[in-house]
Order: sequence, then structure tokens, then C-alpha cells
Amino acid sequence: MTADNRNLVVWLSCVCAVIYLMIVVGGVTRLTQSGLSMVDWRPIMGVIPPLTLTDWEQAFEAYKQYPEFLKINRDMDLEQFKGIFYWEFGHRLLGRVIGLVYFIPFVVFLALGRIEKKWRPKLWAAFVLGGLQGLMGWYMVKSGLVDVPHVSHFRLAAHLLLAILILGFLFWLILELAGVKRMSVPVGLQRLAVGMLLLLALQLLLGAFTAGLDAGHGFNTYPLMHGQWLADAAVMMEPFWRNFIENGVMIQFMHRWIGALLLVGVVWLAFAAAKNGMLLPAILLVVITATQFGIGVATLMLRVPVVLGSLHQAVACLMVLALVYLVYVTRNPRAALGYTG
Repeated sequence: MTADNRNLVVWLSCVCAVIYLMIVVGGVTRLTQSGLSMVDWRPIMGVIPPLTLTDWEQAFEAYKQYPEFLKINRDMDLEQFKGIFYWEFGHRLLGRVIGLVYFIPFVVFLALGRIEKKWRPKLWAAFVLGGLQGLMGWYMVKSGLVDVPHVSHFRLAAHLLLAILILGFLFWLILELAGVKRMSVPVGLQRLAVGMLLLLALQLLLGAFTAGLDAGHGFNTYPLMHGQWLADAAVMMEPFWRNFIENGVMIQFMHRWIGALLLVGVVWLAFAAAKNGMLLPAILLVVITATQFGIGVATLMLRVPVVLGSLHQAVACLMVLALVYLVYVTRNPRAALGYTG
């Protein structure tokens, strides 16, 4: 690894760390019902929170004009409002920090000619994705400021998955810049690693739907749903296909069992990876996945406490990174071996 690439790896690792923190804070913001406390979007001046009592009263009065206060929080006082405001403010502030941590070094490295041409398109793509993420965040918030005091679970899912995509994309780029060695493995192992990553993507989508619909607050038993494998309420919507994208009970059911399927699949992947010289990554992936599964069950059974819900989202990101690593090191088509089982 060249000195220039080493500097890029350090820079992008810092960016990934802040993005990871941003995702965790975003989860807390959602779990504390804080996301609709800031009812406008000011990219420049929004970096300054209310400083005086008058400022706070103006922010609170603005909040009072919107559905969340009118329909849910009419008894909220100014001190309680500050509690939810600071979580959303912190989330937005971190978004600005990410922009600065990414953009300023990027411009400096470009100006000094420290970035090889082959890396520039990917780094520009990451910058564009970051900008889109900011717009997606406001687009999500806007859905909760009209009539219904809840953000769209579709927009919430898009916001979360885009953040995780950016994290995974930058981590992949770090592995490339660092020259992490790829291995010659059976093509079946390559496909299994990709398959688990795609299944995890589906699970993350369902997790976002579950959060957006507050579906974790019902049927808080496991493995049965109050005595049934599939609760009757899971199939009540018409037409039937709507149950899979709008019915919180069905979505919770799918989220439960795809989680179990992922655990089994990851153990299978880990055995195959260990047989091909990747024992440590295999063990790490199993530990992270088993931990995530256990936290998920506990989160459900305890009716989504903030600490466990936040931890569930945080460990999910670690699982993404572990799987991205395995996909990366096994993606060596020119040296792939024939499938041997």
C-alpha cells in the first residue's frame, strides 16, 4: 500500500466511523420519537440550536403547528420538547459533520494530486450519495409533517438503507485501497457470501419497515405470536399483497423468520469460509450474527426499549461490514475454483 493510499484509508475510515455513529444516533432519534421535532430544514443556519429562551419558545411554537403535537403531544412542555429536539438536532449536526469530514480532505487530496485517477470516480460517487442522503432525510421528515404524525415507513427504509449502502461502499473502497488480499475459493462459496449479503439487505428493509410501523410493540412473544405461528392479523389487508409491505404484523413475522434463516445461513457460510482459510472472519461473523439475533429477540420481547433497539441497529451495521468483507475477499473470479460442495 502506497503512502497516498494509506492516507486515503485513514481518511475514509474516519468517515465510516462518523457514518456509523450517525446511523446509531438516527436509531435513537427514531426510538425516542424525536425525528419530527425540527419542522424546517436550514442547511446553513440549522447548525446553530436555540440559544435563548425566546429562541426555544419560537422553535416550540413552530412544532405546535404540526400533527405530532396536535394529535399526540398536546401535554408536552418546553423542557420535554428540548429532550426530543436535541436528538434530532444532533442527528442533523452529525450529517453536516460527515459532509465536512468527507469533502474538505477530498478537495485537499485532489488539489495535491494524491488520489490516483482510478479512485476518483468512486470517491465522487460517494460524495453524490452523501448529498442524496441529506435530501432523503428531509424528504422522510416531510412525510410526517402533513396530516399523519408519523414518517412514511417506505421513506424511513430508503433513508436507512442508503446510509448503510454508503457505509458498505466506503468500506469496500477501503479494502481496495488497502490492497486486502483476495482468495481463490470455490465459486459456491462466492455465491453463498453474496446470497447472505442480499438476504441481509432484505432483512434490513424489513427491520426498517418494522420500525417505521412501530410493529415491534405488538405480539411480544417468541417464537409464537401470542400462541400462533402466524397471527390472524397478518393477513387481514386487501388485496393480499399489501400485507407484505404495509401490515406491521406480517412484516414482523417475516422479520422474525428471515432473521432465523440468516443465522442458519451465516453458520453454513462460516463453516465453508473456515474450510477455505478464513477462520477468524468466519468466527467473527457468527459471533456478530448470533449476538444480533439474540438482541433482536430480546428487543421484541421487551417491547423495544431504546437501549436494545439502538444496539440492534448498531450490531446490524457490524454484520453488514463483516459480510461485505467476506464478499470482497472471496470475489476473485479469475482464480475461482469449481464448486466442490
